[in-house]
Amino acid sequence: MKIGKIDISQPVLLAPMEEVTDRAFRIVCKRLGADIVYTEFVNSDGLVRQNERTKEKMCFAQEERPLGIQIYGSEEGSMAGAAIMAEELEPEIIDINCGCWVRKVVGRSAGSGLLRDLPKMQRIVSTVVRSVSTPVTVKTRLGWDSSSIRIVEVAKMVEDAGAEALTIHCRTRAQAHKGEPEYGWIPEVKKAVSIPVIVNGGIDSPQAAKKVFETTGCDAVMVARAAIENPWIFNEIKHYLKTGELLPAQSLEKRVDLLTEHLRLSAAFKGERRAVIEFRKHYSGYLRSHPGIAMLRRELMSFTELQQVIDYLYGYLKRNAASPPPPLAPDGQIAA
Repeated sequence: MKIGKIDISQPVLLAPMEEVTDRAFRIVCKRLGADIVYTEFVNSDGLVRQNERTKEKMCFAQEERPLGIQIYGSEEGSMAGAAIMAEELEPEIIDINCGCWVRKVVGRSAGSGLLRDLPKMQRIVSTVVRSVSTPVTVKTRLGWDSSSIRIVEVAKMVEDAGAEALTIHCRTRAQAHKGEPEYGWIPEVKKAVSIPVIVNGGIDSPQAAKKVFETTGCDAVMVARAAIENPWIFNEIKHYLKTGELLPAQSLEKRVDLLTEHLRLSAAFKGERRAVIEFRKHYSGYLRSHPGIAMLRRELMSFTELQQVIDYLYGYLKRNAASPPPPLAPDGQIAA
């Protein structure tokens, strides 16, 4: 897949996810094999108003490259302004969100709300493309609902508007995350356009990724919610594509090691208290499918200090005859 200076065969991408794909999580996924990572989606109106928390979402570390900054909005002017601000940070990609299904975004005629006004979507994409020299891509859904699937038309439109790649979540806005993705539309899209086509939705295992590559002819796959429970999925997919073999599941000890590395990174970027509180959403993913984890999660949810979390987790492992915590390198990573 080639987008601008990026040229990767069968890449596995981390999807932009609100309140999930912050700097710490992106770094974790990058270290575990994600070929391209994306920021949370960034409100264009907030950017042009110079909102500091909105601007913070665009910040990234050099080790995250190649990286895409995703912006969303319903007004051409603010989207162009946001794209110019994003370009100043020199990401490899500026991505336009035309797929978010949540009501507060759709209610502003942004995200997948643009699927109800394709001329406006075209104007926004064209305006952003003209405003920057960074490659611009688009992420969208099959359609607003099952009666209004126009994804082949949309694909041609965004290519004509200058987008250099298209990511398709293979569900409609009405489906949200429910129901099986309809990958059968992708071969039709591939016939209609020459830009790379990236498949999102339901990529939750190495087997699923391989099947999508083989049956759709897509150029890349994008992992979303599955990465929250299993950040190792990127390397697992790439290993399976190369060898046909599945890597073993991660032990609880490995999960706790990565959880603490992730939390330390988050604290370094956000400050300790904020990081610990915001990290609570990750406990169920990291600690899933182990006996007694529900009670462990309840205890962790009460903590507001980094050391409390670390001491409790490794105390739990010790009580269960696990190894003591591994040493940490100076940069906060788990030492080899």
